[in-house]
Amino acid sequence: MKTPKRLQPLIDDGLIDEVLSRLMSGKEADVFVVRCGEHIRCAKVYKDAVKRSFKKAAQYQEGRKVRGGRQARAMGKRSSYGRQLEEEIWQNAEVDALSRLARAGVRVPDTYFCVDGVLLMELVSDSEGDVAPQLGHVSMSKEEAIKQHTLMMHYIMLMLCAGIIHGDLSEFNVLVDDKGPVIIDLPQAVNASANNSAEAMFARDVNNMRRYYSEFAPELLNTQYAKEMWALFEEAKLTPNSILTGEFEDDSEEADVDSVLDEIQAAADEEQERLARINFSDEE
Repeated sequence: MKTPKRLQPLIDDGLIDEVLSRLMSGKEADVFVVRCGEHIRCAKVYKDAVKRSFKKAAQYQEGRKVRGGRQARAMGKRSSYGRQLEEEIWQNAEVDALSRLARAGVRVPDTYFCVDGVLLMELVSDSEGDVAPQLGHVSMSKEEAIKQHTLMMHYIMLMLCAGIIHGDLSEFNVLVDDKGPVIIDLPQAVNASANNSAEAMFARDVNNMRRYYSEFAPELLNTQYAKEMWALFEEAKLTPNSILTGEFEDDSEEADVDSVLDEIQAAADEEQERLARINFSDEE
């Protein structure tokens, strides 16, 4: 195929030998299958901010570290230098997250380098050498769904222990090879301790996985892994060795408004009866 403009410099520098095909076009990047010597890999070409359609990007970036005051001021003023820094932070976030998660024991693609807005990484493939399918395109037995869901909860727990929330996890950001699920697409990775929306994003990630796997194992809908893990995380009790049950007793359940109103009315009626008795006694 014709070499994309953004990949030509990498070919000129000998980092990539050939672009074989376009793998996908997403909201924040285009992904190509490339050949590097004897190896087949994928090149993720990040889109410029003006072309990127990822919603509420600023919400995801909250809590990410900036190198110094000058950089923070430039980003706040939205100067050309500040916008360049934002792009670097957005792109480097995925490289950093993938590296940290790999060290934590989470199955993610291996990364090789990120240069000029292009991330070269492992092409996740099946035993035949074909590109591994997205989870959303995979059917499975009830037993396999429960097995994969349990493994996915373990990976999400390891991510949280490493201080990272995917932020956009769904059946379309997970690939499945012969060894099971592989988590991909992390440029929007969220700082679990420094982002005000972290708990809501975490719950959404976990419950997206619960929703998909429950299509094959409906009993999974009754699990409460998001609440269980977050409660342990807030109490600083979550560790990579924590044993999860999927059960959680929520003491902060919403009040039954009708019952509360009935109790108030009953109390008011009792007070009226008491006053009536007092007035009756006085009259006697």
